[in-house]
Formats: sequence, C-alpha cells, structure tokens
Amino acid sequence: MRFRVDRDALAEAVAWTARALPARPAVPVLAGMRLELPEGSSQLRLSSFDYEVSARSSVEAEVEEGGAVLVSGRLLAEIVRNLPAHPVEVSSDSSRVLVTCGSARFTLLTLPLEDYPSLPEMPGTTGSLAADAFTAAVRQVTPAASRDDTLPMLTGVYLSFSGDSLSLVATDRYRIAVRELWWRPESPDLETSALVPARTLADIARSVTSGSNVGIALSTVSEGAGVTRSGGEGMIGFENNERRTTTRLIDGDFVKYESRFPAEFAARATVPTAALMEAAKRVALVADRNSQLRMSFSAREVLLEAGSGDDAQAREALEIEYEGDDMQIAFGPEFFLDGLGAVDTETARFDLTTPTKPAVISSVPSEEGARPDFRYLLMPLRVS
Repeated sequence: MRFRVDRDALAEAVAWTARALPARPAVPVLAGMRLELPEGSSQLRLSSFDYEVSARSSVEAEVEEGGAVLVSGRLLAEIVRNLPAHPVEVSSDSSRVLVTCGSARFTLLTLPLEDYPSLPEMPGTTGSLAADAFTAAVRQVTPAASRDDTLPMLTGVYLSFSGDSLSLVATDRYRIAVRELWWRPESPDLETSALVPARTLADIARSVTSGSNVGIALSTVSEGAGVTRSGGEGMIGFENNERRTTTRLIDGDFVKYESRFPAEFAARATVPTAALMEAAKRVALVADRNSQLRMSFSAREVLLEAGSGDDAQAREALEIEYEGDDMQIAFGPEFFLDGLGAVDTETARFDLTTPTKPAVISSVPSEEGARPDFRYLLMPLRVS
C-alpha cells in the first residue's frame, strides 16, 4: 500500500472513524483501524468495528499502490492530529506502516489483518431527514434515557416510523421525552420501529454535518402487506457525507409510553422558556442532588424556591400566563432543567394535574390545537 493524501482531510476522517473504537477492546485487533485502497479506486477507506458499532469513512487520495492494513486506531489518530500542515505520505509492508509528513516520520506496527472481523453490511435505505433536525431531536430526548445497564431496553431511544412521521422516545421510568418530526421515507406506507442505544445515537448526532441530510437504513423483517418491523438481532445504519455508522439494535419491547401521558389537565401555564431556564438555574444553585425545586403557580406568576431550614435558600418569581387553581409542585432540579432546556420554542407550556401526578412540559405548537413537536413528562417529588 502506498498513497498520498491531504493532511486535514485525513485527520478529519481518522478522528471520525476512531470515535467507534472500543475503550476496552475484548481482543487486541478491535483496537485497530483498517485502511484499505481497493484496486482501481482513489478512495482511501477507513473503518473500525467492535462487534456492536461500526464506522466507515473515505477520503480522496493519490494512489500509487492499493492494499489494506490494520494499525492502532487511537495511535494513528493522535499522530495525524499532530502532523505539520503538509501532505501526508503513507506506505506499508507486511509488518510496518510508514507515515511521512514534511520532516516528520512515524513507523507503526501493523496488527494481524486476517484476525479482524468483517464489517456488517449496511441495511437497505429506509429514508432520510435533514441533519439539523436529526441532531436537534436526538439532543432533546437522549438525556431522558436510563444509564442503568441492568435494564437494557431503557438505555435506548425508541425510533417509531409511520409514513412520513418519525418519533424519538426515551425514558428512565421517572420521565419520558418524545420528539416528533417529519422525514422522507422510501416507502410511503412504512410502519416500523427500532430501539437504538442512546449513547451511540448521541455520538452519531454529534458527528453529522450541519446543512446536509442523514440517511437511515434499517434492517427489517416483513409481517404482512405494507407492514414491517425491526428484527431483534437487526441492525440500523446512519449515513452522512460518505460516512456510515451501523449499530446493533437493543432486543426488547419498549414501554407503552403514550398511555403514561395524562388525557386531561387541571391547569396550564405558558412561560417564557429562556427566562424560566435562567431563573431555575439560579434558584437551583442552593439545591444539592437530593433536593427539590419547588414551583408555586398562581394567576400571574410562578414562584421558584429551593432550600429550607438551616440550609441555603433561594427564591425568584416570574410572570406567566396561567389557567387553573393555584398549585405547588416540586421536581428534581436536574431532571427539570433537562426537560425545559430541550424546549425549542420561545415559550414553553406546563400542563398540570395534581402535585403528585405527572406534569408535562412541551413546546408551544404553531397552530392552535395541534400536538406539540416535543413533550416531556416528568414525575414530581413530594413537596417538603
């Protein structure tokens, strides 16, 4: 293998591919990054795989000789990131790889390519959506996913596809975040779902290019005319700007989340999102991890309070629009700020039932009577 490539393009491709490298590889070869130059191609292909997540990218290169090699991915990423601003030349023999850039020269030992597992094939394309919308939706729901690996189905984000509607849902039993958005399916009568690891989905969302599109490729099995579902051992793939990531789906049934949202509410508040966020952050400064943020809703204002007794205390009032009887309700500050921070409209809506039943924080829809694009159900704490 022998090629020449732009330093910045190589650094970006290597850094992106290295994101999928396992922190603690089960076998040494999984710490490797595969570099391949197929015969007759000018595209250098880079890939990483840990049996769960795979990443593939490509970069244009001036090829002298094709071939494939496996080297330490993290070491290669560190080296390329620190190279001087000159074109990079790479050559290899059976046991070593030589990286030359200006006057800098690095020699890397190769890993046994024959022991490296074959990457999974990308499933067929299911549809696509705008990268910015995808990124925003993932950021809104992933904070609500559980971090407890003993309940794998709660560590994922549930993707539900129905025609041109896509829903992303996450829950850790104490809150549920739902984001609904439009997407472009390959088949207009598509009805399917997938449970994707939340951490992997968040990593993918952080790496997509703004202003582009994200293609979603879902492994499905047929259940009848016009209806498909994701297989338990299926894969899902995401493609953006010649970069592909696949991940294995979580095998398990997601909770029936819609029934958890109250059908009727006793009170509704409309609040300025940014102002409430700033006030809640200030008041929460005196609240430790096990404290509560108390909110007292009345006709014209909401009073935020934290701390009590001999502890530090804080309170702040904010003007709002409110319909219903006066009500005091308390939340965990972190969970409350996660939900309010995910609202992407200038005003947020609070729908309340009783101080001991779930409240719903949502964006304000552009049309009266329409369902909000984002909903966040939050269990309250007992007011103390």
